[in-house]
Amino acid sequence: MGDMSLRSNLSNNLFVANLQNVSLERLVKSKLEVLFEQQKESNVELSDLYTLVMEQVEKPLIELALRSYNGNQVRTAQALGINRNTLKKKMDHYKLTKRSVLQGAHSSSYSSPATTTLATSATYNVPDTNIPG
Repeated sequence: MGDMSLRSNLSNNLFVANLQNVSLERLVKSKLEVLFEQQKESNVELSDLYTLVMEQVEKPLIELALRSYNGNQVRTAQALGINRNTLKKKMDHYKLTKRSVLQGAHSSSYSSPATTTLATSATYNVPDTNIPG
């Protein structure tokens, strides 16, 4: 069991080191490049992509910030640099409650979608890509 714990810690440390070497901007850009390439190959028009991307970044940001501050909306809003009422509206929009956020810390309820659905109702699988550091 100690060996497994050591491997888990090593894996977590490597993941954190990788995130420090690869910016979020670079990760998002890589995913979007794949999406646009698939769109081009399939000759499908994109629609409402801005909203889709913003929601996929904003929801986990709010969820993780809330979890970090144990559901405290005032402290979360301050950390995010937004008004508490704005935070509440966004929580309602994403159907995030204090209970669901805190339970998610144990059950990992949020998982990033592996597919991106476009307004044309075509679904594109967006594979994980190897991103150089």
